[in-house]
Amino acid sequence: MTDSGLQDEAPTPQFLTATGGTITTVCTDYKVHTFTGPGTFTVCSVGNPAGSDSIDYLVIAGGGAGGRGPNGANMGAGGGAGGYRESSGTVGSFSASPLGACVAALPVSVTGYPITVGAGGVSPNVIGCRGDTGSNSIFSSITSAGGGGGGAQAPTNATNGGSGGGSAGGIPCGGTVGVGNTPPVSPPQGNPGGLGGGSSPAGGGGGATAAGGNGTGPTGGPGGAGATSSINGTPTGRGGGGGGNGTPTCGTAGPGGGGGSGSPGGSNGTVNTGGGGAGTHNPYVAGNGGSGVVIIRYKFQ
Repeated sequence: MTDSGLQDEAPTPQFLTATGGTITTVCTDYKVHTFTGPGTFTVCSVGNPAGSDSIDYLVIAGGGAGGRGPNGANMGAGGGAGGYRESSGTVGSFSASPLGACVAALPVSVTGYPITVGAGGVSPNVIGCRGDTGSNSIFSSITSAGGGGGGAQAPTNATNGGSGGGSAGGIPCGGTVGVGNTPPVSPPQGNPGGLGGGSSPAGGGGGATAAGGNGTGPTGGPGGAGATSSINGTPTGRGGGGGGNGTPTCGTAGPGGGGGSGSPGGSNGTVNTGGGGAGTHNPYVAGNGGSGVVIIRYKFQ
């Protein structure tokens, strides 16, 4: 029997229901589950295409910490932002970041999905040591990689990650930058860090939508730009890189993304944004990376 196309024969809309995290209602018809720590997203029932049977998501890992250079001649670099992965809002009807373009919503089943929210990398608070890498965030088949730690003193290289850490300033060089989008996914989850200058200024950490800036002259490199999404009902920037240290001008945080600014001590990345921590030099302490977040959105009526 074929469908006649009559309205009274159209399927009755049925909607997804779920529990877990902090639940809010946005835009009248959508539920948002926000996880700022570990938990379980439990799907109680799956609807149908006429209602809703899949979810949109934003999964951000913990940002990397900044490096701590030994002195004014060798500056610490900014940490990279945590990996940033997002769907396009085709189900949730919201304005996604550019990284969500053409990324399909995720089908779900009636089951519990464990949630991992990555912690930010920690500055070891040791002179000449690079920052620690952030931790991964995981939901279902989506894994976002922790941000790379910022370099501190040649040959202490920055580390790779969702976004890479910047390289330190120093004579003759501050090591290599951290590579972003590691491991690789499509669209890319982040960008590389910036290069340290040949004298003292350090590079900024990579961000979700741009590479970290290079250290130039007396100025530390700025962190790479983050991305803005309104998946939670409010346009919010996340995933900015941390600023690199410089003399006397320190690198600014990555715009729109919660990275730390290195002036003069390294400030921390903002919690639940995946922002990278800022680099610094002795006697200051480098910034820690910001923790990640997992946000899930679906139509419920």
